[in-house]
Amino acid sequence: MFSAGTESLLLQAREIQDEELKKFCSRITGLLQKEDLGNETLDCLQRLFLIVSATKYSRKLEKKFVELLLSALYCPKSPEQVQVLCAAIVREISPSENLTLVYDHTQNTKLVSLVSSVLLAQGNKKDEARDVGLRVTKILEGRQPEGQSLRYLLPVLSKVITLSPKVLKEDQINFLNKRLVDWLRYASIQQGVAQTSGGFFSNPWARQPGPITEVDGAVATDFFTVLSVGQHYTEDQWLNMQAFSMLRKWLLYSGNDGTDSPDSDDKSELEGSIMSMVSATSTSSRLLPPKERLRENAFEYCQRLIEQSNRRALKKQDCELQKACLVEAVIILDLLCRQDSSFIYRTLSCLKILHGRLCGDLAYVRALLPVAQFFLNHSEAAAVDSEAVYQHLFTNIPSELFHNSVLAFEFVQFCRENIHFFNGNLSIFKLNFPNLFKFLAWNSASLISEFVDILPVFIDATTAVEMLHAILDLPCLTAALDLYLRSLSPTSEKPPWDPTLKPTGCLDGFRNRHYQALFQSLLRTKARGVIERLAPLHHLLKPMASCSRVVQCADTVPILIQLFFTVVTEFADGTLINQLVVLLLERSDLLFDVPHFKAAVHRVMSSQLLVLCKLHPSLVVELSKELLEFTGTISNIYSKENIFTNVVWAIGEYLSVLYDRRCTVELINKFFEALEALLFEITQFRPSATLPKCCPRVITVLMTTLTKLASRSQDLIPRVFLFLSKVRSFAESPAVTSVYNEEDTETILTRATELMNLLKMPSVAQFVLTPSVEVSDPRYHLDTNTSLPLALRMVSQLVEKESGLLGRGTDVTRCTLGDSDLEP
Repeated sequence: MFSAGTESLLLQAREIQDEELKKFCSRITGLLQKEDLGNETLDCLQRLFLIVSATKYSRKLEKKFVELLLSALYCPKSPEQVQVLCAAIVREISPSENLTLVYDHTQNTKLVSLVSSVLLAQGNKKDEARDVGLRVTKILEGRQPEGQSLRYLLPVLSKVITLSPKVLKEDQINFLNKRLVDWLRYASIQQGVAQTSGGFFSNPWARQPGPITEVDGAVATDFFTVLSVGQHYTEDQWLNMQAFSMLRKWLLYSGNDGTDSPDSDDKSELEGSIMSMVSATSTSSRLLPPKERLRENAFEYCQRLIEQSNRRALKKQDCELQKACLVEAVIILDLLCRQDSSFIYRTLSCLKILHGRLCGDLAYVRALLPVAQFFLNHSEAAAVDSEAVYQHLFTNIPSELFHNSVLAFEFVQFCRENIHFFNGNLSIFKLNFPNLFKFLAWNSASLISEFVDILPVFIDATTAVEMLHAILDLPCLTAALDLYLRSLSPTSEKPPWDPTLKPTGCLDGFRNRHYQALFQSLLRTKARGVIERLAPLHHLLKPMASCSRVVQCADTVPILIQLFFTVVTEFADGTLINQLVVLLLERSDLLFDVPHFKAAVHRVMSSQLLVLCKLHPSLVVELSKELLEFTGTISNIYSKENIFTNVVWAIGEYLSVLYDRRCTVELINKFFEALEALLFEITQFRPSATLPKCCPRVITVLMTTLTKLASRSQDLIPRVFLFLSKVRSFAESPAVTSVYNEEDTETILTRATELMNLLKMPSVAQFVLTPSVEVSDPRYHLDTNTSLPLALRMVSQLVEKESGLLGRGTDVTRCTLGDSDLEP
């Protein structure tokens, strides 16, 4: 952000300790006491201001030193630069205790402005804003001594009405309305006179002011505005510019006194045509009350700015000023229409023409947002179809200007502020979510908080599946946007692409017809289905996986997935939940290979999988084919352990007739055989093979799930019992103990023993592992205040006495408690 030299100065200022600061202040004290207000004092004050403003925390200065700074501020002999620096230093250390500032009798508007800024920085604890407001208003109402300027007071007034909205009375507001009208409408159209030293040889003709010109150099034929150009400006021209800079804030402030009530809106709408006729000329507008007259003049001023913005500026800085003024003018027109509906019809035709002009000029694209805001607010009242405005805004702008960070922020803020309107009223907003995601993909770090607010509006039953795909593909989208920008740069002519040749680089692949359909789907502007053939796309973009912008975007994906499921679970039915579960299982393999991305996404996927299963337990039966295929792949254990473990847990928990009457013994046996083969595969030991190291949690969950399934199909109990005994032998073998640590081995042994104890009493096993709804909902087996834990302990002791396993000290209740740890 800063140059190396600036960074070095800031660093030095931050590292100055309190002792050094005191010594430096002592040096300044000596200079001020000698009334030495020359260059050395000025330089020291500049350094002190840098020191006190460079840190986040407030520096402390001694009270006597602060009083000395205030004395220099009040001293008539002090140069203006010294006064400005003294006020700035005291503001930086504010709020200050027992600060006394008096300016009741001074007529120096510069001094009043500086002292007021210090008072307003105190936080309005002692109602400083009210005192400042009254003093500034009194000066504005009075006659000014020669040489004093009111333009220093308008920024103070703007700050006052922000801090203390009720500070001004009605007569003061009316007076200021009149002054603003004069400043906005009746500023001179002749340039100011240049300040000269005078003298005998000065040329009187050279000092004659010339006419004000437009930004394109033409002589101005209409009233002066902030876009009028001159070499020197008069006092009323400066006031004109400052009045416009605070106009929007003042209209909001002065319009909150009851005129915005529904009754007044109805009245103004009924009398709109009459008001328009009365206000048609500046002469007749003088008959209006002060507030309405200010609105009329503000309307004319904004229309003139729109006309001036269409001129070709001769200087670049004037061109930038045109853009800023056009945005502000449209915002003020929208505000005027909200305050008085009689302005709607007069503004509508003007903004229609303006929108047509802006659509063909990307330089003025930021002005499209306030234009769209106007149509959002007033198209219904004016009975105007504004679909074309929204169509252009949501389709063209994100596709072409996603890399403009300022526009991206303003665009997303526009969406955020109008959520109440978009939610259910504008289908084009939802349909264009893939386009809006381009802003997020390119500016993820700065826009994630805004997208967290607007993402729920996009999500419904029709967009949920594609939305989840789009979120998972965000890092790919970032890489594709990078390639898109690179492809726009001029390149040397090349022969036509040979579709039989594989691209040698990302950019070549982007331009290759073979991959064109993939990139078109990824860069689509509207929702139209999911992308097929992701694997070749990921392979092509792999060299870009470690790019900082791609990695930054990938970091936001887990947050968005979590938010997505928080919203979806509020309305999803069984069909949608099944689609999302299948999507999670499929996409767990198809993720862009960004560092640490897969692990973070798998963690969120695994937790949300359990949430979906709890909402719709029947999915275990309805998606039995997909779940069997997923759990039958042994590589899933190692590549996506969290998801695999929770899928196995969900099978054991919900594959029961209690949750779905379609659950048959055959289906239970099918799952049992698949999981048994899997557990056998990861626990077998062949001397010639390398022992696979599997997480103990996966082994214990598999054992528990097999035991649960056996308790529901009791013909399987002998097989499980035999298998568990083999697992115990497996865990106790020297080869295993050399791979697993003591804690992991003990976990496997304890779980196997607990499950074997349960299976010795099948009725108890079914009661504990597959409790009915009456038992599982209150979770009696987890409540130590009920009699169920006592009964389980008694059963455990009886079983242990029979089996001679007292030495191991196991407890039946631990089986259930240990299994519950898998729940999110």
